[in-house]
Amino acid sequence: MLGRLPLSEQLDGLRSMLSQNEILTDVMARAATLDLPGWYVTAGCLFQTVWNVATGRPAANAIKDYDLFYFDDGDLSWDAEDAVIKAGRAVFADLPAEVEIRNEARVHLWYEQKFGVPCPPHTSTEAAIDRFAATTCCLGVRLAPDGGWRVYAPHGLSDVFNLVVRPNPVLAPREVYETKAARWKSEWPELTVLPWPN
Repeated sequence: MLGRLPLSEQLDGLRSMLSQNEILTDVMARAATLDLPGWYVTAGCLFQTVWNVATGRPAANAIKDYDLFYFDDGDLSWDAEDAVIKAGRAVFADLPAEVEIRNEARVHLWYEQKFGVPCPPHTSTEAAIDRFAATTCCLGVRLAPDGGWRVYAPHGLSDVFNLVVRPNPVLAPREVYETKAARWKSEWPELTVLPWPN
């Protein structure tokens, strides 16, 4: 079981599993050409690819979208982020998937209106990934200039490989976690979903 292997072998296993999703590897390769500061492909497209491969499903099964985060605090205007989104739309236009591009330096400007709780400004893309509703989501991958992969996984990879969904009650409200977890469980019944702490 990959979740019990040494970290270097887990990283090899992660790359092997993610590489089976050709849409994902294409998104990563194209994202690298955008030259965005601090970028990562992150969240569902990663751990859901692992779940798919681990459970014998097609690697891209039920993946809604591909999240591409970057961090640019030099210009917090919507116009600057929208220009990046439009550039990305051209780069990803012929892919059979939606790629959602977001500047994580701007999240605090809209988060409370959408989710009902304030979000302190993020200081990096990694800081944004740290605040996902489930620790399983806290995963980012990007291509390094040397062609290697940079993996950010602050909670490790064991839960991802072991199909465990664990709450991360640092920012997102309980109902966000429970709604996401219920949707995932309906698609991947093999998951173990841990309850929100009281």
